[in-house]
Amino acid sequence: MQQRSPGADPRATSHRRSRGRAAAGALAGATAVALALGGVASAQAIPPDGLPPQAKAKAFVDINLATVNDFHGRIEENGAAAGIARLSTAVNELRAENPNTVFAAAGDLIGASTFTSFIQQDEPTIIAFNEAGLDVSSVGNHEFDKGMSDLTDRVMPLADWEYLGANIYDKGTSDPALPEYWVKEFDGVRIGFVGAVTDELPSLVSPAGIASIDVGAPVDAANRVADQLSDGDEGNGEADIVVLLVHEGAATTSVESATDPNSRFGQIVLGADDNIDAIVSGHTHLAYNHVIDGRPVISSGQYGEKFSNMEITYNVKSGKIARMKNTIYDMSVVTNNVREYFYAPDPAIVPIVAEATAVAKELGSVVLGDASANFGRAVTVDPATVTSFPENRGGESVLGNFVADVQEWALNVDGTRDVQITFMNPGGLRADLASGEVTYAEAAAVQPFANTLVSMDLTGAQIKSVLEEQWQPSGASRPFLKLGVNEEFTYTYDPTAAAGSHITDMWLDGVAIDPAATYSVGVNSFLASGGDNFATLADGLNKADSGKIDLESMVDWFDTFGTATPDLKQRAVGVHLPGGTSVSAGASVTVDLSSLDFSRDEPDADIAVVSHEGVDLGSSPIDTSFFADPLERPYDEIGRASVTFSVPAGASGPTTFVVTVPSTGTTSWFTLDVS
Repeated sequence: MQQRSPGADPRATSHRRSRGRAAAGALAGATAVALALGGVASAQAIPPDGLPPQAKAKAFVDINLATVNDFHGRIEENGAAAGIARLSTAVNELRAENPNTVFAAAGDLIGASTFTSFIQQDEPTIIAFNEAGLDVSSVGNHEFDKGMSDLTDRVMPLADWEYLGANIYDKGTSDPALPEYWVKEFDGVRIGFVGAVTDELPSLVSPAGIASIDVGAPVDAANRVADQLSDGDEGNGEADIVVLLVHEGAATTSVESATDPNSRFGQIVLGADDNIDAIVSGHTHLAYNHVIDGRPVISSGQYGEKFSNMEITYNVKSGKIARMKNTIYDMSVVTNNVREYFYAPDPAIVPIVAEATAVAKELGSVVLGDASANFGRAVTVDPATVTSFPENRGGESVLGNFVADVQEWALNVDGTRDVQITFMNPGGLRADLASGEVTYAEAAAVQPFANTLVSMDLTGAQIKSVLEEQWQPSGASRPFLKLGVNEEFTYTYDPTAAAGSHITDMWLDGVAIDPAATYSVGVNSFLASGGDNFATLADGLNKADSGKIDLESMVDWFDTFGTATPDLKQRAVGVHLPGGTSVSAGASVTVDLSSLDFSRDEPDADIAVVSHEGVDLGSSPIDTSFFADPLERPYDEIGRASVTFSVPAGASGPTTFVVTVPSTGTTSWFTLDVS
């Protein structure tokens, strides 16, 4: 029996019930961590031994809960992403062992997809998950990429599973805008699912697309619906076991991150009522397998590279959960540089993927132009040393800067407006651009969201505010987001400064930005609406939507110029003066420089040189290594050097010094007040 949410009154009376574990010691180590990558699991109480098989069959019901998250349309087999056909087989094997199996997800099944799914509006992914028997999923932020109406009018009717979003309300009301829960019954035991999405949603999708809804706190909505499912009223849904599917996640795989009370996810984990028996999460693309306060708190990573199997045993006689054990399984393993997949492709899914691939191949095989070298996204570590791509959205990249250049050109090519500065958000870059021929499919994989290009007016002071907003609000899942900028615009920043005071200088074509002057700025429609917490961009004046799709601008650029060559110059440079900016003529000064190097296979930055009026004053080798400390990795500090030099004896007043990196052509400036 399946029971769907009838759009129950969200103001229903709360009623807390005990989670009903088998014994006080059943979950030893309430905050124990078990990151299970292929078999390490969190063990809980076991049903009592010694019962005759028939008695045990009547006393206990076993349920398997298979879960994934952040699939993002990866229907084809590609490296660690095993593809939907193999994932379906993995779930089918669980079903074969136990018919009491539920297949659930924690959002972002679609959106930010690879070309095969993207070019067909993710319909192949939906059709494939239908065939794989997905039962239920929370909505993720990417389910809203094309707006609320696309989700409710196109995506949900195509999907055979139930999409849940208990914290999504009709604008200005407390009325649920999406189904809130879904219940499945096995042998008289009902397992209920409550779905919620991160309340960062308004900053993650175009606000215009969700203007008809309000987004509430996930934990408040989850508690409200879980209490409703536990209040004894059959009229508003009842469940013996309640699982929260939430598209929000921990910033790292540590239990400390999952229980950080200052983070969005920590507030969910610590604030969830006792009648929520397990939390299945996503959004941050990490795999973790915790038991926190006696409750499984899990995520299965990304792209179908892994899946979770939660084994649940329910004691029918006592009306309590006797056992919950979650294991995260890899879909493949690499041995001697050869990848081996653990599951054969599901023959029912193979033709769905094959047809989608054939259509995409035809649509995407058109060659647009050439890339003279690789255009890569920033990374936190060398990708060759890990199995999953270690993207760093806080790092400057040649790809992000190139896209900003392309969009500046596209906005100016018709001559209707002179756009001077363009910004590109790192989350909008979903694939690298390899050297050689560039096809439609490859260009589309870089920017899969089909945003339009928008121009607006900002003052110099507002431009500085936009750059300050790269340091994200407290509790954001990513602490820093590095904007790509066009080649005419450069700036310096102090990485050690307090929030709101990082940006030190900005230049346009080498001329300092005037805080009071007005500049024409171009961004994609996602940023123009204040996406990714860049709220200042939402306040721009004289906004004009060009109607040009970002992918279209890339296609037109290649049609005009043919070949793309990476610009190796850093457009943002970190400058920190430990002794301050007030110095004496002749004094010895040390300047700490950072963000002098890219993080992929670009030629290394070699030496940082400080000069004044054409005279070199000092230099230092540049350290291009990655950071070992995970807390430092999400920032843009790769390429570090400390240069000590003497202030010229004849200098006086505000004096400009030039920073250059000969091997890459990076040039920047800083000013000292010399007395």
